[in-house]
Amino acid sequence: MTQLTITPDHAPDQVLLQTGDFDIIQRELAAIGVPLARWRADAKLAADAAPEIVLEAYADSVAALNARYGFQSVDVVAMYPDHPDVATARQKFLAEHTHDDFEIRFFVDGAGVFYIRKAGKVYTTLCTAGDLIELPANTTHWFDMGPKPLFKAIRFFTQPDGWVGHFTGDPIASRFPAYAGAAA
Repeated sequence: MTQLTITPDHAPDQVLLQTGDFDIIQRELAAIGVPLARWRADAKLAADAAPEIVLEAYADSVAALNARYGFQSVDVVAMYPDHPDVATARQKFLAEHTHDDFEIRFFVDGAGVFYIRKAGKVYTTLCTAGDLIELPANTTHWFDMGPKPLFKAIRFFTQPDGWVGHFTGDPIASRFPAYAGAAA
């Protein structure tokens, strides 16, 4: 179930809001310019399903977004507890960063957490299967997949280079509770 916790960026233990109510989550994220939608994510896929299989299973959803935005690159990020690159991938995304491109993720399986920093607050957003989140360009954030990740997300890019992060160098992520993960 999708969850949202809002805290001051300087006091991660001071909870301002914590909810699993999707309407409230949508409203709070929309207020900072981050759309969140609920899409169908019901294809049964193996943990290590090839990206082509995932994209084929969600071809209609991918086509709908592509028609709206004209993406130049679409890929799949899939992590599972025994994935050989778990530690490296987790560390890369845990560092606070921005993108020149807006970031769209459609979670088709499992869960992961986006930490979005805006206006002195951090919006800790647990995304689960069916969540479609859109982070505008230059949104300061980081992502935690947990130590034993279990998720698949389709990523959409308007730039042909795909995922390019600009790291802020701020160690804020180390001050926030890490995501334990669904498989932990």
